[in-house]
Order: sequence, then structure tokens, then C-alpha cells
Amino acid sequence: MASREGGKKKPLKAPKKEQKLMDDEDVAFKQKQKEQQKALAEAAKKASQRGPLVTGGIKKSGKK
Repeated sequence: MASREGGKKKPLKAPKKEQKLMDDEDVAFKQKQKEQQKALAEAAKKASQRGPLVTGGIKKSGKK
């Protein structure tokens, strides 16, 4: 028994998300996370400017 409905079915609509009210603790936590992200980005930028930390390469044994 074939169905006469062709094509794709429309997906069901997702329920709207409730907006959470942020209290002072949440705002402070978000601000702290942003500051940590900026500090991490700055550290990565400085590290990339200096070049590689290890210049020794592969250690070879003295045996021939």
C-alpha cells in the first residue's frame, strides 16, 4: 500500500526556550570566563612570536 504523500515531511517545531534570568553570580562567572579566554589568546599569540621552544631535535645515540 503506497502512500500518496510525496516528498519530505516537515519537522516538528521545537518548543521555545525559556530565557533564564542571570543573577550576579552568573554574570561574574561569565565575565571571569571571558577574561580567561582573552588571557589564553594573548599567551598563545606571544608564544607563537617567539618560535619553537625545543631546538635540539631528535636525540641520536653515540653508537655507530
